[in-house]
Amino acid sequence: MTNVKEAPRTATTIKIRSKSEYSISHSRDPYHELMLRLFQEETTAARGRKFLNTVEVRQKSGSPVKTSEWKRLQEELGISRSAFYAMRNKLLGAGLINNKGGEYRLSGMFSRDLMDMARWWWTAILNNDLDNL
Repeated sequence: MTNVKEAPRTATTIKIRSKSEYSISHSRDPYHELMLRLFQEETTAARGRKFLNTVEVRQKSGSPVKTSEWKRLQEELGISRSAFYAMRNKLLGAGLINNKGGEYRLSGMFSRDLMDMARWWWTAILNNDLDNL
């Protein structure tokens, strides 16, 4: 197991909740619940959501957010440079966004990782048939 202090900069942590009432799909605001699992503070979770919304809107409009826009984004979110990059790194590490060609885009890596973990747990550990997942 990797010690958090020794984890690569591209790694992040996500809180897993064991009670069914904390299921993201049971939440009135699943997006917010996901952000709270990535970020410790409510305000940082809100900023992370706002940043992801900006990336999504701009990507869909055909004008993706450029990495060179960091200063404008930092001002828009009302955070310091270090806080912006810490938030961005967490989203990159979680696989929610990627940075290719100097542009931020939404990424499917987060979903693929979760599905891969679920399949592995279901088959390798619980010895269930993958068709029953």
